Amino acid sequence: MSWSDHRLRSSADFRVISRRGTRSARSHVVAHVALLEGSPAGPRVGFVVSTKVGNSVVRHRVTRRLREIVRANLDRLPPGSSAVLRARPGIDALPFEQLREQVVGALDSAVRKLPPS
Repeated sequence: MSWSDHRLRSSADFRVISRRGTRSARSHVVAHVALLEGSPAGPRVGFVVSTKVGNSVVRHRVTRRLREIVRANLDRLPPGSSAVLRARPGIDALPFEQLREQVVGALDSAVRKLPPS
Protein backbone atom coordinates (compact mmCIF):
# COMPACT_ATOMS: atom_id res chain seq x y z
CA MET A 1 0.00 0.00 0.00
CA SER A 2 1.25 3.46 -0.80
CA TRP A 3 1.00 6.41 1.56
CA SER A 4 -1.97 7.80 -0.37
CA ASP A 5 -3.97 4.71 0.68
CA HIS A 6 -3.51 5.77 4.31
CA ARG A 7 -4.51 9.44 3.97
CA LEU A 8 -7.62 10.99 5.45
CA ARG A 9 -9.07 13.40 2.93
CA SER A 10 -12.54 14.62 3.84
CA SER A 11 -13.23 17.23 6.49
CA ALA A 12 -16.20 15.11 7.62
CA ASP A 13 -13.81 12.26 8.50
CA PHE A 14 -11.60 14.66 10.44
CA ARG A 15 -14.62 15.93 12.41
CA VAL A 16 -15.95 12.44 13.19
CA ILE A 17 -12.58 11.18 14.42
CA SER A 18 -11.91 14.29 16.51
CA ARG A 19 -15.33 14.06 18.18
CA ARG A 20 -15.87 10.31 18.58
CA GLY A 21 -12.33 9.06 18.89
CA THR A 22 -10.17 8.60 21.94
CA ARG A 23 -7.78 11.43 22.67
CA SER A 24 -4.26 11.47 24.01
CA ALA A 25 -2.14 14.60 24.35
CA ARG A 26 1.53 15.32 24.76
CA SER A 27 3.15 18.74 25.09
CA HIS A 28 3.35 19.37 21.33
CA VAL A 29 0.99 16.87 19.70
CA VAL A 30 -2.55 15.57 20.24
CA ALA A 31 -3.66 12.21 18.80
CA HIS A 32 -7.30 11.29 18.14
CA VAL A 33 -7.92 7.64 17.16
CA ALA A 34 -11.24 6.02 16.24
CA LEU A 35 -12.53 2.76 14.79
CA LEU A 36 -15.10 3.66 12.15
CA GLU A 37 -17.68 1.39 10.54
CA GLY A 38 -16.99 0.73 6.87
CA SER A 39 -13.39 1.97 6.98
CA PRO A 40 -10.81 0.49 4.63
CA ALA A 41 -8.72 -2.36 6.02
CA GLY A 42 -5.56 -0.35 6.60
CA PRO A 43 -5.27 2.52 9.09
CA ARG A 44 -5.82 6.06 7.81
CA VAL A 45 -4.12 9.17 9.17
CA GLY A 46 -4.64 12.92 8.82
CA PHE A 47 -2.72 15.92 10.13
CA VAL A 48 -3.90 19.30 11.43
CA VAL A 49 -1.23 21.99 11.58
CA SER A 50 -2.74 25.43 12.16
CA THR A 51 -1.29 28.86 11.50
CA LYS A 52 -0.53 29.12 15.23
CA VAL A 53 2.37 26.72 14.56
CA GLY A 54 4.02 29.06 12.06
CA ASN A 55 4.03 30.28 8.49
CA SER A 56 3.48 28.04 5.48
CA VAL A 57 7.08 26.85 5.29
CA VAL A 58 7.10 25.85 8.96
CA ARG A 59 3.68 24.15 8.76
CA HIS A 60 4.71 22.08 5.75
CA ARG A 61 7.99 21.07 7.40
CA VAL A 62 6.07 19.96 10.52
CA THR A 63 3.62 17.99 8.37
CA ARG A 64 6.46 16.23 6.52
CA ARG A 65 8.13 15.30 9.79
CA LEU A 66 4.86 13.98 11.25
CA ARG A 67 4.13 12.01 8.07
CA GLU A 68 7.54 10.34 8.17
CA ILE A 69 7.12 9.37 11.83
CA VAL A 70 3.66 7.93 11.23
CA ARG A 71 4.76 6.09 8.07
CA ALA A 72 7.37 4.22 10.11
CA ASN A 73 4.85 3.42 12.87
CA LEU A 74 1.65 2.54 10.97
CA ASP A 75 1.79 -0.97 12.40
CA ARG A 76 0.96 0.50 15.85
CA LEU A 77 -2.54 1.40 14.62
CA PRO A 78 -5.17 -1.36 14.49
CA PRO A 79 -6.64 -2.33 11.10
CA GLY A 80 -9.69 -0.24 10.22
CA SER A 81 -8.68 2.61 12.52
CA SER A 82 -8.37 6.28 11.66
CA ALA A 83 -6.17 8.83 13.41
CA VAL A 84 -5.85 12.60 13.41
CA LEU A 85 -2.64 14.19 14.71
CA ARG A 86 -2.95 17.83 15.72
CA ALA A 87 0.23 19.89 16.10
CA ARG A 88 0.54 22.41 18.90
CA PRO A 89 2.61 25.62 18.82
CA GLY A 90 6.31 25.07 19.46
CA ILE A 91 6.39 21.71 17.68
CA ASP A 92 8.76 23.10 15.03
CA ALA A 93 11.51 23.61 17.63
CA LEU A 94 11.53 19.96 18.80
CA PRO A 95 14.39 17.73 17.70
CA PHE A 96 13.18 14.87 15.49
CA GLU A 97 13.78 12.16 18.12
CA GLN A 98 11.76 13.99 20.78
CA LEU A 99 8.97 14.58 18.26
CA ARG A 100 8.98 10.88 17.38
CA GLU A 101 8.70 9.94 21.07
CA GLN A 102 5.76 12.30 21.56
CA VAL A 103 3.89 11.10 18.46
CA VAL A 104 4.43 7.40 19.19
CA GLY A 105 3.51 7.89 22.85
CA ALA A 106 0.32 9.78 22.02
CA LEU A 107 -0.75 7.24 19.39
CA ASP A 108 -0.05 4.26 21.66
CA SER A 109 -1.97 5.86 24.52
CA ALA A 110 -4.97 6.69 22.31
CA VAL A 111 -5.02 3.15 20.88
CA ARG A 112 -5.00 1.66 24.40
CA LYS A 113 -8.07 3.77 25.26
CA LEU A 114 -10.07 2.39 22.31
CA PRO A 115 -13.03 0.22 23.33
CA PRO A 116 -12.48 -3.51 22.70
CA SER A 117 -13.88 -4.58 19.35
